[in-house]
Formats: sequence, structure tokens, C-alpha cells
Amino acid sequence: MNARNLKLGLLALFACAGGASVWMLARAEREPAHLTAAEPNYFAFVRSMEGTRPDGDIRQDAADQLVVNAELGHLFDYYLAGLGEQSLAAIQAEIGRELDRRLRPTAATQARLLLEHYLQYKRALVDIERGLQPAPTPAASARQRLDAMQRLRRDYFTEKEIDGLFADSDAYDSAAIARMDIMADTSLTPEQRKQKLAALDARLPKPLREDREAPTRVLRLEESVQQARASGADDNEVYRLRAAALSPAAAARFADLDREEADWKRRITEYQAQRKQLMSGPAAPSDAALQQLRDAAFSPDEQKRLAAYE
Repeated sequence: MNARNLKLGLLALFACAGGASVWMLARAEREPAHLTAAEPNYFAFVRSMEGTRPDGDIRQDAADQLVVNAELGHLFDYYLAGLGEQSLAAIQAEIGRELDRRLRPTAATQARLLLEHYLQYKRALVDIERGLQPAPTPAASARQRLDAMQRLRRDYFTEKEIDGLFADSDAYDSAAIARMDIMADTSLTPEQRKQKLAALDARLPKPLREDREAPTRVLRLEESVQQARASGADDNEVYRLRAAALSPAAAARFADLDREEADWKRRITEYQAQRKQLMSGPAAPSDAALQQLRDAAFSPDEQKRLAAYE
């Protein structure tokens, strides 16, 4: 994805996304491990994910037993998002290779068995969701789906596996549903609603509460960056501001995005000036001349957005 689009998309999604989607977006802001030359080229496998790396900090314990936690589900879902570009069999085989890369043999074998159960659960979930009856409110519909998922899991996982894989996401989903109930309660005054929402957030486990607050922190940080720039801060000062709030690696990534955004604005300004010059000539420019102007500065994908600047 174009870095400029990524930055704008992240900020837009942070501003408007809700429920478990915010939780997943917040997770995406955590600092990723760096790829090295010795690591495999994952995304000859799924090209649409180029520029990312497999999710999930999976591990084994001191006895080489698999640690079953939410990170396993993140790894499985990361690869399963490639369905359509690769077959399920190819994805399952690639997950197996990734498990072998990260885990010792005993834990890798246990993870493969868990993957089999995870895929069976996902297939069964499709049928369960088709059978759900219409609910009177969005909150009731979401609660019905969550209840059905929780019942279905008992057919495929042990209680320990259920707790490890799904406890965090269930806690977040339950809180999201409770927020929907509060927002829909017309008997509450604005102040009462605010108090109930604050109390609900306070009851979240600390990691989930931090994840929920992460989007707001990012937005506040970027507001601080804009204020600092308006006061004359240079790129080094902005880097230090972001590094203190996030991490040096995250600050470096934002700096890269800033440079791409500045380059985009520069090219747009030059394009608009050149186009205006063409349009002000004695004869209207040909379609070929206008296209040549676009091709000189923008890729085919970028040209899809030019209409907003013409």
C-alpha cells in the first residue's frame, strides 16, 4: 500500500472504527519485528500483503509445550486473510512451514493440531451464522452472534484453549456490545451516558484498555506534531516527540510517511500548475497531452485520485 494512503487510512480508521475492529487496529500500531536478510520472503506467497509480516508472537514454554494464546489466532487469521489469492490447502501448508520456523518440533505439532480444530471451527461458524434469527437491535444481534460463537467453541477446543485463544477478544466484544446498549438507552442524560461509558472502559483488562486508548493517543500525538510544526519545530524535533510517545522505530516509520506525503503534495502542486498552463493555451489540450502530463508524475494507481485535484 502507498505509504501516504496507509497513514491517512490509519488515521481515518482510528477516528471512526468501532468494536473489535478498533482493537485489531490498535494491535497493528505495536512495533513489528524487523525483517533481516536471513528471513524468508513471505510475500511471494500473498502479494496483497507485501510490506507486512506474519502476525502472532507464538512461542513454547520451557518444556517445549505450545503456549496457547491469542497470538496463535492472530497468526492463523493473518494467513487465512489470503484466501482468494491462495487456496486453503496452500495457506494451511504455509502456516505449517511458519510454525516449523518459529517453534520446536513438539510445539509445532501441537500448533498444527490446533490449526485443524481452528479451521473446523471457522467452517462450522459459517453455518451457525446463517442460522441466526433476526434480532430487534444491533446490540442484540451482536450478543446473539457472540453467544453462538462461544457455544460452538466447546465442540472444537478445550476450556484452556478457549481461554487462551478467545478471552481477550471476547472481553473486548462484550464491552463493545455493552457500549451499544448504553448509546441506545434513551433514558440516559448525556452526563449519565458519559459516566457509564467511562465505568465500562475502566473495567476492561489493562492490555485491552490500553489498546482501546491507543487510537486516541495516536490522534492526540499527531495534533501535538501539527502544533509543534506550526511553532517552528523541525523534523528532528518532531522525530523526538514521536519517539518519546511511541518508540524510535514508530517515529521513523511516521517520518517516512511524512516524506511521502510531502512528495505527493509537491507533485500535485506542480501538476496543477502545468495543467493550468496547458488549459490556458489558445486551443484546448488534447486528451493525449493531458494523459502525458499525468503519466510524467503519477503511477496508474495514483492517477485514480487526480480527479479531486483537477
